[in-house]
Formats: sequence, C-alpha cells, structure tokens
Amino acid sequence: MAFYDSIRLEKGMYNSGRSLTAVLEELDPSEHYKGTPLEGLDAFQRQLKRYDIRVGGSHSDSVQKFFETSNSAALFPEYVSRAVRQGIEGSDYLKDIIAAKTVIDGLDYRSVVSAPTDDEKSLKPVAEGAVLPQTNVRTSEHLVKLIKRGRMLVASYEAIKYQRLDLFTVTLRQIGAYIAREQLKDAVNVIINGDGNSNPATVVSLTTANSLSYADLINLWANVSPYELNTMLAPTDMMQKLLALTEMKDAQAGLTFQGTGKMITPMGANLLHIPSMVSGKIIGLDKNCALEMVQSGEVILDSDKLIDRQLERTSISCIAGFAKIFGDASKVLG
Repeated sequence: MAFYDSIRLEKGMYNSGRSLTAVLEELDPSEHYKGTPLEGLDAFQRQLKRYDIRVGGSHSDSVQKFFETSNSAALFPEYVSRAVRQGIEGSDYLKDIIAAKTVIDGLDYRSVVSAPTDDEKSLKPVAEGAVLPQTNVRTSEHLVKLIKRGRMLVASYEAIKYQRLDLFTVTLRQIGAYIAREQLKDAVNVIINGDGNSNPATVVSLTTANSLSYADLINLWANVSPYELNTMLAPTDMMQKLLALTEMKDAQAGLTFQGTGKMITPMGANLLHIPSMVSGKIIGLDKNCALEMVQSGEVILDSDKLIDRQLERTSISCIAGFAKIFGDASKVLG
C-alpha cells in the first residue's frame, strides 16, 4: 500500500503539464485505499486530511492554514484550481451543447470534419459483392482558434490570511463562472459564424420578421433533420416570445413552468436561455454531433507565485476554442 503521509510535496510537481491531483494519484493511487476509512477520497483530498486542512463547511480553516509548512503550501495552487473548476462546471451550459471535449498539451490543433451529402446520409441496400458507400473524414483546413479567458486575482496575503476557506472558495468559484460564461459566448459564436473553415450555420428565415410562430419552430425542426433537434439556444427576447406562444401556454405547460420554473419545450428539445446571444435568433442543434470543445491544459495558475508569494497578483486563466464537427447539425432561426 502507498502511504499518503510519506509523500514529499514540492512546487516542481506543477511543471509536468498535469494537475497536482493527477501527479499525486500516480504516486498514491486511490485504488489502494478500497475498504479503508480513506476510501472515497482522491489523492489531493488525502493530502488535505494529512495536514488537517478543512476547505468547506462552517468550521473550515483560514487561508493561512495552507502556509503553516512548505509541504502544505504546495497544495494551495491545486485548491485554487479545483475551486475555479467547480465554478466553471457549476454554471456551465457547455456540457449541454458539446459533443466532445479534447484536452491538448499545445496551442495548435486541427479538428476532423465530415460533410456527407444527403445521399451519403442514407444507408442504401448494397448488393452482394458491391462496394460500400464511403464517408470521407478529413482534417479541417484551418487550426481551431484558441482563446485565453481569465482574471487577475489581486490581494495581499495579510488581507485574506484570516478569511475562512469556505468563503474564499465562493470568490474562486465566481471567477470560474465568469470564464464559463465567456466560453459559452465563444461556442455560440462558432455555431453561428463557423470556426474559420467556411462553415457558418444555415439560416432558417422567420415567416414574419421580428415575430415568432409555432410554425417557425416546426420549420427549424424540419431543417435540422436528419439530425435530431435536441437542444435549442435562445436569448432573452426570443425566450419571452417562446413563452408567449399559445402552444406553450396550455394548462400542463403553465403548471409546470409556474411550479418548477421549467417549461415544456418545443419538440422535446432542451431549451437553454443564453442572455449573451444576439437578439432575434434561435439556435437549433443536435448536441451529439455539432460541436467539439478543444482545451489547452487545465486551469492555468501562477503556481510558483501562489506558493512563494501567496496571492499577490495571481493570474487565473483557461485556454479553449470550439470547432464544428458536422456543420449542418446546427441551424439558426432568425
């Protein structure tokens, strides 16, 4: 069995290109703790237990607890990174619209693309001995555009060292929420305007400009076919028009919306409210094959600065971009 309390922690562990948790799991695998009181904790959480650092709850420790020893100080950047990731994941609509997430080590990435014709989408009977029809998959012409999003966290150690970690975590999660909102805007932009490979979404025109009817929604559903219309994105003005449709105001829909805040959605699609979207448009897509998220590494921190100088002007950022997989798996109604 590997013993978590014998590992020597140092800031050089952050230079591997992996998270500290991944490095610790390699040295101290969680599978070795099955059937013990430490089962259910990952390698980083065992290190928090080792140094008796409580990061949550009403009796959480203060920030200075991390800096009581040089070993425990090496845990602080990972705590910050995990809190920011929680914020990203907690307010993240991306999981509802991306088909795949690819994490890379560098900054250059070409996605793969397939643009089958309508004839190629139908699998016709093949006679004995005949050649099967082909689906061509190729790399995209242009690299995926990766964008760095983040915040500079400015605070003196003296100002926050007595703050409870539970409260400080709220601030870090909010930074993660800011990053998630900006990444969502980037994803929506790629869906509408394309990823640089001449693949903007096809526009399905409204029957009447600046208006919305149920027939328009049916037209959007028909245009997404043969893909499945399972996700719809709408800005505030279009959400209001959707809610005002007669078909969305029947008794069952009204009771569901008033009781839970969730509306019965058109065509059974998952309807997401995206306030940052350009007004007057609705995006319909098949989330299972429309969009790929490409991320360079994990949350990026100034680890050395966090360990040696605590929190004095520390950058927190994430580098990510988006690429279309099947360009016609998303349509814009507007």
